[in-house]
Amino acid sequence: QVRLVDSGGGLVQAGASLRLSCAASGRTLSTYGMGWFRQAPGKEREFVAAISRSGGSQSYADSVKGRFTISRDNAKNTVYLQMNSLKPEDTAVYYCAAATSGFYGSTGRTYDYWGQGTQVTVSS
Repeated sequence: QVRLVDSGGGLVQAGASLRLSCAASGRTLSTYGMGWFRQAPGKEREFVAAISRSGGSQSYADSVKGRFTISRDNAKNTVYLQMNSLKPEDTAVYYCAAATSGFYGSTGRTYDYWGQGTQVTVSS
């Protein structure tokens, strides 16, 4: 079993940047496909980005493509989400997730472990 701890959220103005981190403990992160999801108040959880076990392949939601970058450092057991050019509509609680199967797509139910979430608030 792996435990995920999300961090790095905060309150920023539109146009600013933030980097989220997802630190894993309990097992080696390199065996998991990883993803980031977010949930805004009153809305369903939505896919943001995902990365393969090796880090060689990534996928993004259209709404963040070109602004967000997912990466991982398996030696540090950590996954990152670099968020640039933030917009008010990016405001949400962001969660990282790990898939035992190695899956790294947009379907939330295929992920087995979830972080506790970190709040990102973007003011206009």
